[in-house]
Amino acid sequence: MNIGMHLKKNSQASITRAVLRWYRKNARAFPWRRTRNPYRILLSEIMLQQTQASRVVEKYPRFLQRFPSFQSLARTRRSSVIRAWRGMGYNNRAVRLQQLAQVVMNEYGGRLPRDPELLQQLPGIGRYTAHAISCFAFGQNVPVVDTNVRRVLARLFPKLAKQKDIWHVASSVLPTKRAYDWNQALFDLGATVCTARTPQCIACPVNRHCPSAFRAKALRSKPSRPEPRRNGLPNRIYRGRIIELLRKSPGALPSNKIGARVKDDFKPNDLPWLHELLRSLERDGLVKLKNGASTVHVSLAE
Repeated sequence: MNIGMHLKKNSQASITRAVLRWYRKNARAFPWRRTRNPYRILLSEIMLQQTQASRVVEKYPRFLQRFPSFQSLARTRRSSVIRAWRGMGYNNRAVRLQQLAQVVMNEYGGRLPRDPELLQQLPGIGRYTAHAISCFAFGQNVPVVDTNVRRVLARLFPKLAKQKDIWHVASSVLPTKRAYDWNQALFDLGATVCTARTPQCIACPVNRHCPSAFRAKALRSKPSRPEPRRNGLPNRIYRGRIIELLRKSPGALPSNKIGARVKDDFKPNDLPWLHELLRSLERDGLVKLKNGASTVHVSLAE
């Protein structure tokens, strides 16, 4: 079903022109928007997963300085990658990023594939990231849908959004040219104007075309599933503390010492919980465990 069935062609063209005109004046300046290098685009997209753009702006150039290419990332020790990821959180991303670099070097001659379907077969790459790389690095005319874009399109085309998958909607309204600017414009529009809680409809460049203008309600995030906890803190917090402690350590640490450093009032009955946490980190490729005579010794994965 084409967007033309729900919107006149002249209105669709007006929306496209208005959004792109707004973007020219209001585009956010990010370092990854000044490159079409596939490796750099990929790195920015992985970093931006679950991390604020302001934090990525700080860490992105430092990581690139340390690992400027797929080759340098693929051939280094995993512990070096984990250390370089410091401050980004969700350390599993660092492991998947290196695994991806190794696949690219071994199976694709050091070059990312252009096709979104092939990209989604790489470690850590989902539909959004695959389309972002295809569009922003290779100039392909494909839609890119993140949380912000989903919200903008659902408000701007509510009837179509109720009938079709949002990716179908995004494909229907994608201009035949300038997909790069269009997708980036929707990112920025959703992040700064068409926000979830307090949409600024007065500042929206397409408010006269939007059925939701001045009527959009604050969107509440869906309640997340309860996370495994210990003494009120999610296990992911303890996992992060363990990795940060190992980053600062020149060698392996005994598990009981780790427990005392990452959890207040650590007690012997906490050891089974800690060892399961350490095993989960080992399964994720972040740490290496070695059984000693009386305790488990832990170091960053090599």
